[in-house]
Amino acid sequence: MNGDRVEALARQVARVRESGMLGRSHGLSRLFDYLADPARDGRILREADVAQDVFGRELDLSGDASVRVYVHRLRRKLEAFYAGPGADEPQRLVIPVGEYRLDVADAAEVAVAAPLPTPRPRWLWPAVGAAALLVAANIGAWWLVARDAGPSRELARIAATPLWADIGRGRPVLVVVGDYYIFGDTDYELEPKRMIRAFEINSPADLDAYLMDNPKLQGRYVDLDTYYTPVGATLALREIMPLVRQAAGGIDRVRVITTSRLTPDMMKSSDVVYVGYLSAMRLLQDPVFDRSRFKIGATYDELIERKTGKAYVSGAGAAPGDGPNRDYGYLAAFKGPNGNHFVIIAGNRDIGVMQTAEIATDARSLAALHARSGQPVEALYEVDGMGRTNLGAKPVAAGR
Repeated sequence: MNGDRVEALARQVARVRESGMLGRSHGLSRLFDYLADPARDGRILREADVAQDVFGRELDLSGDASVRVYVHRLRRKLEAFYAGPGADEPQRLVIPVGEYRLDVADAAEVAVAAPLPTPRPRWLWPAVGAAALLVAANIGAWWLVARDAGPSRELARIAATPLWADIGRGRPVLVVVGDYYIFGDTDYELEPKRMIRAFEINSPADLDAYLMDNPKLQGRYVDLDTYYTPVGATLALREIMPLVRQAAGGIDRVRVITTSRLTPDMMKSSDVVYVGYLSAMRLLQDPVFDRSRFKIGATYDELIERKTGKAYVSGAGAAPGDGPNRDYGYLAAFKGPNGNHFVIIAGNRDIGVMQTAEIATDARSLAALHARSGQPVEALYEVDGMGRTNLGAKPVAAGR
């Protein structure tokens, strides 16, 4: 490869890296770096070389398609880059068919296929798919509600209660919605056949680490860079957004992100309002429960009182779809180490978080907390429901 070609290759490699198109999959990034290494120029790489050098394992040639799956995904990422942010690039990175290396070609010589949508299996739509659809529908709905809801006496009165009084006073407000990471199961074929949610795998990095420990599953489980938000969290978010806008002094002082995007720096510089499942709190879990009278049980469907050992176990996860069920809602407010303030609106499952959002936005319910401004607030509610409909709640524990 001559000098001009090496320079063009290096330039395109840098552009793709800077674009973020590779996502957060460590495996895909390792493969890209490996194939882009100019030191391999002229060396004919085999599939087994990639398996050993990139993934640190021997390749079972009897049916292990993991390397081919990763190469296929990398090709699609490159196609997506040159169909989008890299459309004006004069050269393009390619992976020659049947080879394991990156090459560069003039854009005019490369036909870029539009990236195909990742297939979504039919069985998933009643569960994860419904949640994703509601996220898309409700983001517009609650944002319009928050933007259009002008100041009202009732909102102003609730915003002045001890739970909300310190939110948005001198700092922007960060609304954090609990979400979950899901990955694909290809069954060792090229495209995912189903999607999986596993509590111990919460990011592409977690999936990569899991696959390194379970090499036989490499090529079967793949990162889709996909997250979902439960239905209850999106409905609860719609409930509280007008009040958050009121407390913050305007929607332009409010930012909404998911827990998968939350960073420690964000937690220091803003007032934080969390809405979602207890099991989706991620970085927020330790700051909240290090100071709580409760701890989260191993299944995340229970809260345990530290002093007495009493367990409050949600039955919502095991209840029939439309049958009666019982959940728990958790409401807390406290000051962070930087003087910023946190409000936590959570539940074990849908009806828990939805009922807690109603409590957090209801003047009578907040008055029953007997909280004082500037003091920590913590309350646990037993919530009764039917299916995904919350019917009411009673307090079972309050106070720090």
